[in-house]
Amino acid sequence: MSEHYYTEKPASDIREKEFTETIGSKTLSFISVSGVFSFDSQIDKVSRLLIENYIPSGKSCLDIGCGYGAIGLFCKALHPQIVLTMTDINERAVAYTAKNAERNNLYVKILKSNLYDELNDCLFWDIVTNPPISAGKNVVTRLIQEAKSHLHPGGALWLTAFHNKGGSTFKKIMEESFGNVEDIAKKGGIRVYKSIAW
Repeated sequence: MSEHYYTEKPASDIREKEFTETIGSKTLSFISVSGVFSFDSQIDKVSRLLIENYIPSGKSCLDIGCGYGAIGLFCKALHPQIVLTMTDINERAVAYTAKNAERNNLYVKILKSNLYDELNDCLFWDIVTNPPISAGKNVVTRLIQEAKSHLHPGGALWLTAFHNKGGSTFKKIMEESFGNVEDIAKKGGIRVYKSIAW
């Protein structure tokens, strides 16, 4: 059975790709790694659309399923006032997020966690995610449904996906869970959805 990015302990050989990326006024340097989403020499288009459209709701943010750190680290660089927490179940993702934070001199909190399991009663103003679709609908459904209990009133879940590759389903689950959802951005079949916790 082949691994997917939601694997806790990837067994694949480690291969790395180094690259720099500019979004807005910031240029960051990354190492992406095999066994972690997304192993490439550039930030994937889905994550990039979220980064480009994210506006903080408050002073804290959780990047859940952070991969090698692209979304969260750019959010922190572009909005340095936020206190950022980054989590992933994948040990390799956590390790490379830490490497990428250090190489860009960004101070963030990084935790190995299966979704919200290690966050206890922490509340955030925003939760941002390019969800682990390869882990299956049940995992993403849990991510969405449990988000509200980890947000301050007025805080928001920001989720990005291809609308016709699961995004439309996730949008419905966000509507059911929060009682609201809106499309913040659309580009090339990709959407950024936002639900506010009231």
